[in-house]
Amino acid sequence: MALNTKFQFAIDRGGTFTDVFARCPGGKLRVLKLLSEDPQNYADAPTEGIRRIIQEETGQNLDRSLLIDNSQIEWIRMGTTVATNALLERKGERMALVTNKGFHDILLIGNQARPRIFELVSK
Repeated sequence: MALNTKFQFAIDRGGTFTDVFARCPGGKLRVLKLLSEDPQNYADAPTEGIRRIIQEETGQNLDRSLLIDNSQIEWIRMGTTVATNALLERKGERMALVTNKGFHDILLIGNQARPRIFELVSK
């Protein structure tokens, strides 16, 4: 397996904490946990996590007020438990889904857990 030459980030932005997992150039793994809201120290926890890890690993001084040079980043994958928690706790806003006939099965395939994925469905 070839070693990566750029940073790869997987981030979970939760209601209380944001977890940042990074695979650094050369394969070193880093994990960082930040408060999701800490306005006295940073405006955005995922961005701050990326900034801190790149800064610590490269020795570059990355100013919070400037954009991060994304040429050092291969990919960022981000998820959030904030929306999931809102659904589970029924604290989200009321919503509606409007679709057309061409997407009649969107709710059925929404989570991709389809046991008979290649079986044709009659309309």
